[in-house]
Amino acid sequence: MKKAILISFLFVILVSSRGVKPEVVRSFCYWKTDHYTNSAEDSLAKKMQVKHLYVRFFDVDWNPYASEPQPVATTRSLNWDMEQFEITPSIFVTNEVMLLSSKKQLDSLAMRIEKRVENVLEGYKKEQAHAKAYEMSQKIYDSGSQDHKVWPNTDSIEKIVVGKIKINCKEILIDCDWSEKSKKNYFYLLQRLKTSFPQYSLSATVRLWQYKYREKAGIPPVDKGLLMCYNLTSPTDHTTENSIGTSKEVEDYITKGGYALPLDLALPLYSWSVVFRGNQFKGILSDYDGFVKDTIRFKKVSATRYLFQDDILIGDTYFRNGDEIRIEKISDAEIRKMIGVLKSKITITDQTKVTFFSFDKKYINDYGTENISNYYSLF
Repeated sequence: MKKAILISFLFVILVSSRGVKPEVVRSFCYWKTDHYTNSAEDSLAKKMQVKHLYVRFFDVDWNPYASEPQPVATTRSLNWDMEQFEITPSIFVTNEVMLLSSKKQLDSLAMRIEKRVENVLEGYKKEQAHAKAYEMSQKIYDSGSQDHKVWPNTDSIEKIVVGKIKINCKEILIDCDWSEKSKKNYFYLLQRLKTSFPQYSLSATVRLWQYKYREKAGIPPVDKGLLMCYNLTSPTDHTTENSIGTSKEVEDYITKGGYALPLDLALPLYSWSVVFRGNQFKGILSDYDGFVKDTIRFKKVSATRYLFQDDILIGDTYFRNGDEIRIEKISDAEIRKMIGVLKSKITITDQTKVTFFSFDKKYINDYGTENISNYYSLF
């Protein structure tokens, strides 16, 4: 009798556990050069219960004058709360670097990447320590009597504080749109980086074409992949309706599961406007609200296309009467369809990071924090 009860109890637990949907790790990509957040951005992140950030640290490009790969555009500041968020340093490497570098140069590059990542992390610790030390000094100063207010030695406090700051960083992300020709060099670099960063797990971005044509593209030798579900076509193509992507395109690429790496997922949460003169690409403008509202200088010709009605200077770019604007944005319905496609083919666990590109007040307010929270819940 007891045995039957025990079996029934275990069966109920098994059935119940199967019905529990995993809660994914809520993540965002933060891709600004200065990672200085304010209270409004911090509040947005808390509303959406974001726990993780991919943070752009620097790029690696080919230096044609020195004929070698070179880290460039290192980020200058980061004041996110290191206890609230897990940070994944993200390094973008151009495919040109992979095509042109020798093995010896890649060995050197792996060491330079390691050193720069550690320097940036150490810089963030010092920056946070300096801010905390100043805050503590201010409190000590304010607590003194009116006649005996003395500003303490902030440098001494900072030295103590910096040793107590712990950066929640467990992973390094390498972002490269490698090709069939460059994969051998790229995979070699990744293997070298795994040796350089033994204290971190290593992940790599996987474009949709690399996912679908995995036999040709190969599987990167890393611990995890980040599947990039946007920028499927070039914005410079005049015939493209939406270069950011569509659910139909995602469905065309995600035709099967069984990828040899566990995958995190990156989806688009941004918009922009692309400008053409005739069929020639003239540039990208991030803000398009003025085109929609200004019916005098801009003429609407379709749901997503407008024409300049006058010669206009926007920023440093001069646009002419007749230039065409194509507004690109992923609709709420399209994002939900993308999520449905991904869920049908990709294994989702409570360790899966679902990240949106990118963390920007304009885009977040455009979609709404409640909507974005619902996107996470759909997984």
